[in-house]
This record gives sequence, C-alpha cells and structure tokens, in this order.
Amino acid sequence: MAEPESYALYAVRYAENAHRKRGHSFLIDRPGDPHDAPMPMDYFVWGAKSGNRTVVVDMGFTEETAKRRKHAFFRCPAEGLRLVGIAPEEVDDVIVTHMHWDHVGNFDKFPKARFHLQQAELDYVTGTDTYWKGFKSGVLVDDVCSLIRTNYQGRVVFHQGEGQIAPGISVHFVGGHTKGQQIARIQTRRGWVVVASDAAHYYANMEERNPFPAVYNVGDNLISFDTARDLASSPRHVIPGHDPLVMKRYPAPSPDLEGIAVQLDVEPLG
Repeated sequence: MAEPESYALYAVRYAENAHRKRGHSFLIDRPGDPHDAPMPMDYFVWGAKSGNRTVVVDMGFTEETAKRRKHAFFRCPAEGLRLVGIAPEEVDDVIVTHMHWDHVGNFDKFPKARFHLQQAELDYVTGTDTYWKGFKSGVLVDDVCSLIRTNYQGRVVFHQGEGQIAPGISVHFVGGHTKGQQIARIQTRRGWVVVASDAAHYYANMEERNPFPAVYNVGDNLISFDTARDLASSPRHVIPGHDPLVMKRYPAPSPDLEGIAVQLDVEPLG
C-alpha cells in the first residue's frame, strides 16, 4: 500500500445563516438552556491539496438557493476554493458527505472530478425514505438529478462503509444525520484531521453529546461522534460542519483571506 501523502487542508466559508437560535441546534433540551440565544450557522466547503492530488469535501449551494432561503451568500463555493489555490476544474475527487441541499449544489463546477458517495445515501434520496416530508425536506430534487446524470457519465463512486480515495484520504460511513452520512479522514502535517461535516454541526453537539435536531438515527449520530474522534489524531483534530468557531480557532492562510478561509493542517490558535 502506498504511503499516505500529507495534505494542506482548508475550510472555505461561503455563506451564513445569522438568524438561528441555540434552540434550533440541539435535539435534547437541557435545563437552563437559553433557547433564544443567537447561534449563527456558517457554511463551508473543504479543500485538500498535496503535490499530486486535489480533493474537495462537499460542494455547497448556489446563490439562487441562498436567495430562496434568505441566507447571506458571500461567494460561490467553487470561487472560494480558487482563493486558496484550488482550481475547481482541476479537482480530482469530490467527497459528498451527504445529499442535503447545502452540500451538493454545484456538481457542474467540478467537470473532471469523480464524486464519492455512500451507497446508503443514494438509497436514502431515491428510495422510500423520501415519502416522509421530514426526510425529503433537506434534499432538492435537482441535486439528486445532477447526481444521477453524473453517475451516468461514469463519474460517481459508491462506497459501502470505509473507502480510500487516495493515499492519505479516506471516507467512513457513520449514518446518523442522514442514512448514508460519511466523514472524511485526511492526513496533514499535524496528523489525521477528520472533516465531520454534518455528523456534528457544531463543536457543542459533540462536546455535549447532543445531536442536531435534523437526524435520521439518533443512536448512530451519537456513535458517529466517537467514530470521528477515534479516526482523528485527537479530539482537537475533528472539524464540525457549520460552527463559526472554526473561523476563530484556526488561522487564515494569508491576511487577505481573513474571514474567508482558514488552514486546518496547523494547530488551533490559543
């Protein structure tokens, strides 16, 4: 087996929902929780780059979707990746952590890439689970059609459990948030970093063992917190999917990218 490569790893912030409250972000009520306290949500895509390969985790959503949902939209996720030196048209692989609308809106921006998805997630968005409004509300039909068209082009790889994307990058099925939720494990100069995506929306979901309310299987979601930590070099190496604290805990790659992107292959600040 080839030796793992080390990747530079970035989180690129492209949108925000500033109107969310703490009560929107936890499944279990806690005594004394200030449910109406502000708890904004950031939207990210992640890019990993070595000397030989470029891999992106998730694709974000479009400006049109942002307008429809009344979210602040700062830039196209693909253009955000370009700011950290990742050209979307040259990306080798895109890891699709799950098929919710805020992660899969830009298939067309990555014309050369192979897309990696869990078989269980395909079943989730094309099978009987979508009969229930609570499950299908997070999925856009146009995104599912984009996935199917891309599959017919021979550019989708379906995984069942663990799969290696390249030396130093692997995907791991966890379920929980959706039927086929997966997380990405990436070798960096500071060790193994896990991009949890929506297995944990916020650091607090993991720290308080309190899942996000949009959940397919609560038990699997709780176990996914442990799986992410076991795969990472330490709990500090697990990156949640939507937490604004990510932008505070890690440095920008350069001063002109403050508030736009941070580098995850270095130790957190402070």
